[in-house]
Amino acid sequence: MLDRILARLPAISDENVLVGFATADDAGVYKLTSESALVQTVDFFTPIVDEPRLFGAIAAANALSDVYAMGGRPLTALSILAYPAQGDLDVLEEILLGGAEKMREAGCVLLGGHSVADPEMKFGYAITGLVHPERVLTNARAQPGDALVLTKRIGTGIIATALKRGIAEAAHVEVSIASMLELNRSACEAMMPLEPHACTDVTGFGLLGHAREMAAASGVTLEIEAARVEFLPGALEYSRQGAIPGGLKNNREFASCAVEVAAPLAPEVENLLYDPQTSGGLLISLPEDKAARLASAWRIGRVLPLGDKPLRIV
Repeated sequence: MLDRILARLPAISDENVLVGFATADDAGVYKLTSESALVQTVDFFTPIVDEPRLFGAIAAANALSDVYAMGGRPLTALSILAYPAQGDLDVLEEILLGGAEKMREAGCVLLGGHSVADPEMKFGYAITGLVHPERVLTNARAQPGDALVLTKRIGTGIIATALKRGIAEAAHVEVSIASMLELNRSACEAMMPLEPHACTDVTGFGLLGHAREMAAASGVTLEIEAARVEFLPGALEYSRQGAIPGGLKNNREFASCAVEVAAPLAPEVENLLYDPQTSGGLLISLPEDKAARLASAWRIGRVLPLGDKPLRIV
């Protein structure tokens, strides 16, 4: 539905737009000079953890991730807040402090923001980053013969749902939160010297949703080895128990038409491949030899010429 709406918007005619919305990439990129380009993105959502300061920090890490996925360095941030008019101001302060601390960790300057009264709390950031025009990463340049690597374990959506249902173990929630708090800065710094062909961060559309966007934008098939995809502790069990977030069902509806399953796949594993992530890892496409240098443990598949389906699960 959204794709059809975007297709009706006026075409971009500015030659300085290096990345627009045509390929559903993580951020827009606008060239300033031969040496610099702006990376711009925005992301916000409702609370996924109970602790306000952690929620603020996770929202910040999630928004910053889009800049790292483009190979950029975050510069400035503007907060976006929807908060109940009669809401607890101490809770609000904790949210803002958590976000500000994460921005400071990233070396990103918080310039201000905008808020509105809303019965449902939402929080996030608009981020501006910087990248060299010739080193911009997009989701549209994966090449046959590349390897695929994924830099974080998945399962944050299912674990968050298990937490809401009161069935999640504290230790599992703690590991999931630590993953969401981890900036993708180190992964970006590790991949950039290896000149990857394509990159995207795995967030709300889940692994298969974002993989579908990369495959479609690049005109290739991504073959993902399900057994090599690592899950957060507890995620498989909660998936078996039916802790399925609503976003997972939406992701399945969006991406399953592009998926070919070549071998039997347990339902709890299939669920996790569609699980919406918050502040997930980077999905990177790069030559096989360079993937081994990046981290062999992160390798989850390879890139093939375009076949009958953009995604192949083996």
